[in-house]
Amino acid sequence: MATYLIGDIQGCLEPLEHLLETIRFDPSEDRLWSCGDVVNRGGQSLEVLRLLHGCASCVSVTLGNHDFALLAADARYPKGGCKNREFEAIFQAPDREVLIQWLSHQPLAAWSKRFGLLRFHAGVLPAWDRRTTLALASEVSTVLNSHRRDQLLRKIYGKGPKHWDPHLQGWKRLRLITNVLTRLRFCDAGGRVNFKLTGPPGSQKKPLKPWFKHRNRATRDVRVAFGHWAALGLRIRKRFIALDSGCVWGGELSAFRLEDERLFQVPGKRS
Repeated sequence: MATYLIGDIQGCLEPLEHLLETIRFDPSEDRLWSCGDVVNRGGQSLEVLRLLHGCASCVSVTLGNHDFALLAADARYPKGGCKNREFEAIFQAPDREVLIQWLSHQPLAAWSKRFGLLRFHAGVLPAWDRRTTLALASEVSTVLNSHRRDQLLRKIYGKGPKHWDPHLQGWKRLRLITNVLTRLRFCDAGGRVNFKLTGPPGSQKKPLKPWFKHRNRATRDVRVAFGHWAALGLRIRKRFIALDSGCVWGGELSAFRLEDERLFQVPGKRS
């Protein structure tokens, strides 16, 4: 049995199929842990969702910003009519409800005791330790799979807050938690965030740093895995594994086998 971390797929079916063939993925034995953004931009989001859902017992996704965009569009267009062609293909599919329900039940953060690994899509704030991260992620998941689901999917796209305060309540609290876990790249040591910057480390102004560069980050005692940051690229370090290698932009789709720390890559979407 093997466990594979995989980077941002973003609707790129052919690279995903190629990667699964390359690693000889066996759904009856192996596990596939996605760091999120399984849909949007690659052209075949419906087919990617169907492939992953078909292996649901061995696949886990930590939801990304593009995955949330799909869920929000699903709530907004119950009868279809979405201008995003990939999303509209999903909304017109007979298995729309099954696929959307499966995706919405995926976590925002996941922990593996066996590998000592914390997984999410984008980032965590310096003050959040492993238990805090998992608890906050669970707060959002609980609402996402409740009668307040549609309201959440509207509220998470509001303005602010830009600074974490554990006493935050209501939609502002859920919005910031969601944005941190699915969109974060840069923040300061006190938890002030900037979601607009998308460039590589070094493109930011002080006191902002890449979230994983803060010396007193409370998650330094565990290894973390994430995607989201194509400008950062593939980086495998002792403390973190960054897996967005730009598949949808003509880079590679990457998988990292945790048992022996072997990397596998295939060419991404053709331009």
